[in-house]
Amino acid sequence: MEYKINFSSLFKVANIISLIAVLISIFFLFFKGLNYGVDFKGGTLLEIRIDDPNIEIQDIRNSLKIKDLGDVNVKQFGKKGDFLIKFEKSSSENDQFIGELKEEISKSLNTEVNFRRVENVGPKVSSELLKNGLTAIALSLAAMLFYIWIRFEWQFSLGSIIALIHDVIITLGIFSILSFEVNLSIVAAVLTIVGYSMNDTVVIFDRIRENLLKFSKIEINEIANISINETLSRTLITSLTTLLALLSIFILGGEILKGFSFAMILGVIIGTYSSVFVASPVLNYFKVSQKTLLKEEEN
Repeated sequence: MEYKINFSSLFKVANIISLIAVLISIFFLFFKGLNYGVDFKGGTLLEIRIDDPNIEIQDIRNSLKIKDLGDVNVKQFGKKGDFLIKFEKSSSENDQFIGELKEEISKSLNTEVNFRRVENVGPKVSSELLKNGLTAIALSLAAMLFYIWIRFEWQFSLGSIIALIHDVIITLGIFSILSFEVNLSIVAAVLTIVGYSMNDTVVIFDRIRENLLKFSKIEINEIANISINETLSRTLITSLTTLLALLSIFILGGEILKGFSFAMILGVIIGTYSSVFVASPVLNYFKVSQKTLLKEEEN
């Protein structure tokens, strides 16, 4: 049986690269951590508009020094004159706080400042959101593991869950390295990544299982090559069309959608890679064969 690309010859190198990437990600997650947004850390988010085109981010940051706001983050938001301000202090305890802050910022900048949106998240709510977000990710991984365990044999299930954990850790690791903000939309992106990666893995596994039952004398690494090549066009077309949509959102979607779309782009690329170079090699390591499948079916 012929195949175009000998993927199995790249399994060892790819697995070493994946292991290094996972270890680096864990190192940054453990020692640097994630840059939690207001959703998880608690505090206040302001969306403001300033008509004066000469006002820069540094000017706004300097004007915020007049108040004890804790950790302050200011960035350009959307078109010229729109800014997003996040700070640790919550304004929910004092109704006059926002009004006083607006007055003092306007005075410091010597121009009118329009507060378009104000959001407050208390520390209790933020901790619950973080806990619920982690629980959602864990439950989704468990559900995927259970599905693959029923749909395929345990070796396939193990390969798929290793690939999913690989995708999530590396995605979060890159967010930690780049200090990108992690909020509820990123949790949604991670959950979407889990589903996308699993879908791609199931397509390849289904073809591997089909070919294992069809060709009894061919070893699993050759079966993997045949199966991956047979599904490669479908995998690439799906990934590329998804990436085109996500790149459009990343470039044109504005600041709010940037983190979500970036996480999704990472997930599609890493998920496609892991389906081929992380999930499939597990079957080779366990020497899965036609006898293995027939034995499982008898049990």
